[in-house]
Amino acid sequence: MNAFPTPRRRRIGVAVGRYARKRLAIAVATLAAASVAASPAGAGSTLVAADCFDRRTQPYTSQVDGHLHFRPFGGKAIPFDEVVSYLRKSGVHHANIFGIGQKLPADSDCTYYLDCPGTPVLPSIKNDVVNGENYLESQPTDPHLTLSMTSFDVANPETIPADLAMYDEEFPGQFRWGGELNVVKAALFHNHHEPTTPEDINQWANFMTVLEERNIPLTLHSDLGNDQHPAKYLHLLERVLDRYPRNKIVWAHMGLSKELATMDPRVHIAITKRLLDEHPNLTLDLSWRVLHDQYFTKPAVRRLYATFLNAYPSRAIPGTDFVASANKDYAVYKEELEVTSRINKDLSDEAFRGIALGQNYFDLLGLKDRAPLICRARPATG
Repeated sequence: MNAFPTPRRRRIGVAVGRYARKRLAIAVATLAAASVAASPAGAGSTLVAADCFDRRTQPYTSQVDGHLHFRPFGGKAIPFDEVVSYLRKSGVHHANIFGIGQKLPADSDCTYYLDCPGTPVLPSIKNDVVNGENYLESQPTDPHLTLSMTSFDVANPETIPADLAMYDEEFPGQFRWGGELNVVKAALFHNHHEPTTPEDINQWANFMTVLEERNIPLTLHSDLGNDQHPAKYLHLLERVLDRYPRNKIVWAHMGLSKELATMDPRVHIAITKRLLDEHPNLTLDLSWRVLHDQYFTKPAVRRLYATFLNAYPSRAIPGTDFVASANKDYAVYKEELEVTSRINKDLSDEAFRGIALGQNYFDLLGLKDRAPLICRARPATG
């Protein structure tokens, strides 16, 4: 389809011939508009259009928060509607409502498990119930929010059917994501965390079939290893991926953690690349500022990861991993969003659209939303 009727295009052509500098921008816009009709939707084309995203002038912060905890481990939470206001003020239009699947005891004075070694932090459905009730009462439309089931005790899978039945009975059709579930999380070892075993994973079939049938993605926290043994727990994630190849698995933090601060990034990338190649339903979760603080903050390392993500532009989603405990405020959320978004600056246009603008997240959930195309930079006119 031509951008203008034929006579007008002829006049523009003549004007360009006579006044090249003055009319060059119009010619470029005309060609780009014509290419819109020829380009397939969602192909990551970089076009000049009224509704395109201009990376030179618009924020690089992610418009999706795929890993956001509306409830803390213990103590008071930031009110639900206040957290929603943080998203609006930050330009985040889609987010997951994670609870915390593991709670500190009700009589504990702690809000964060690391401050209370020895205190049990065990799976509980309470946070998800509160999230579900708050969501149904508030019913926000912008941002678009997705409730997530975070209570499943994957080390004791025999308990999961009862929890799943409760979600279906109390909140039918409302919970469209699963996790963050802890396969193995070394940071919780001092709080009675029970790592999942390969035998436990073999017993997940019933609830994994339900998630598959409902097209529900599942975020798993599965530490890759620690500084002494960087790939110590890799076999657990591989067991999940091998056993349940049709489930949409999201690997929280790409397996990195505070306990794995010194891994050679080339080795980590090689492992992650192999997993992506072997398992087409695996998606990476780029949440948590620990990724930036321990890895991405080094320019050469950040370039390695950006190159890797550019090669897999449809296989990652962003997130803050913000935990909404009452001792935090908007300034904390804004900082965590900015820090976890810095990698976006080094992404290609295709990867930026998929990750920062949310197309990968939309595809995982089966949403009809479409991320804007990226504006093509105009050439210099003189």
